[in-house]
Amino acid sequence: MASGLLQQLKEKDAKAWYRVSVCAFYFVQGLIFASWASRIPDLKQSLSMNDAQLGSVLLIIPIGEFVTMALSGYLVSKYGSRRMLLLSAQVYSLILVSIGLVATYAQLYVALFLFGMVGNLSNISINTQAVGVERLFQRSIMGVFHGLWSCAGFVGALTGALMVALNLSPLVHFLIVYTWILCIVVAMQRSILPRDARQKRIDEAPRKIFTRPDAYVLIIGLLAFANMVCEGTVFDWSGIYFKDVIAPPENLVRLGYIAAMSSMTVGRFTVDRFIMRFGVIRVLRTGGSLIVAGLLLTVVSPHLITSTLGFLLIGAGISPAIPICFSLVGRSKAMLPSIALATVSSISFFGLLMGPPLIGFVSEAIGLRWALCIIGLFGLLVVSLTPFLKKYNV
Repeated sequence: MASGLLQQLKEKDAKAWYRVSVCAFYFVQGLIFASWASRIPDLKQSLSMNDAQLGSVLLIIPIGEFVTMALSGYLVSKYGSRRMLLLSAQVYSLILVSIGLVATYAQLYVALFLFGMVGNLSNISINTQAVGVERLFQRSIMGVFHGLWSCAGFVGALTGALMVALNLSPLVHFLIVYTWILCIVVAMQRSILPRDARQKRIDEAPRKIFTRPDAYVLIIGLLAFANMVCEGTVFDWSGIYFKDVIAPPENLVRLGYIAAMSSMTVGRFTVDRFIMRFGVIRVLRTGGSLIVAGLLLTVVSPHLITSTLGFLLIGAGISPAIPICFSLVGRSKAMLPSIALATVSSISFFGLLMGPPLIGFVSEAIGLRWALCIIGLFGLLVVSLTPFLKKYNV
């Protein structure tokens, strides 16, 4: 009896450390991306880019992510998410440093393409880990994981603002972040879940690595796609919108981004509670509605206070969809978790592939203020797609 109790305590302790490790690596991934996003206005200025040119540059990261989507799913399935996570976290942060060294468009294109490639491998690896840990706990905890990603985005935005205030270059900024990340990787590497989840279908037949996605996976992918258009626009264009349209003092240019990331962080830390109380359908619908409301407030009244409130609403609306989508698709009966995640990521990253560059091109024609209205349409798409999940008893 005593030995059984001791074994239970050991298992409980191991589960807790697996959860801490996943949280840490979500933070790492979010901090890397936010560090890049926080310096976009500075890189735009240093390379003398207009909105259309910036739009073409922003296209490179999702292209790199998309072309390696199937390969990332294969590598995680074959070698395990633990090994791929450790590798990608270190290389991802190293490529961030290389972005700080660019001096020409060609160098920036290459750096961002590699940034997208390795970022995708990191994304599939950490979400596969998260699905496995969530199964150990047998309850919804995905929102907390993605909340750490958003928290890292908030920290990254504040750090970027501090670096600008201290007049530090992107290279110095990225080297500091690189050092932080190496410390986290070293501290957490022994606490990573060693084996990935292997959930069989009802008929117990083994699943092939590559399987055609069913309607369930496709619907989740479309929901993630619509959300990623909105999320990518906030990441890439909020700073530019405030700088060019709102035109506040220089130290407030990143206020919209910080507002969105703060509300997204709070939303993701609390989304699991809302899911338990109100269900997935209501939470997703509310999120889409908040995106539309925030967009309207920002565009109709382009002033510092109203636009900051607008981005707060947009961030809150964005917050639930991705953790919900990744949690739901990890339960697929037709596909391995890593491949199902790669499939949804493939569909969703079309949002990143299309959204931010589209904003840039449309902005050149009608102005950034009205081009931003595009994301309101995708907020409505989230609202309209959620009823299709009812037939799957989610």
